[in-house]
Amino acid sequence: MTRGNQRELARQKNIKKQQEQKKGKASTDKDGNKGLSLEERRLRDAEILRLKQQKALEKKQQEQGKASA
Repeated sequence: MTRGNQRELARQKNIKKQQEQKKGKASTDKDGNKGLSLEERRLRDAEILRLKQQKALEKKQQEQGKASA
């Protein structure tokens, strides 16, 4: 019985340790940013935000169209 509990505690400890290590990484070391310069990351993120805003605006317009109809 005790052994199962020890395994669970060890798993939790390991997960916490991995999360702490991820926090310490610089933004260039993170998986999604590897190989990209600061300017490339900014452009990528700006494009994502533009698309997100466009979708939100389209959704808002559709809701207004339904409300007025």
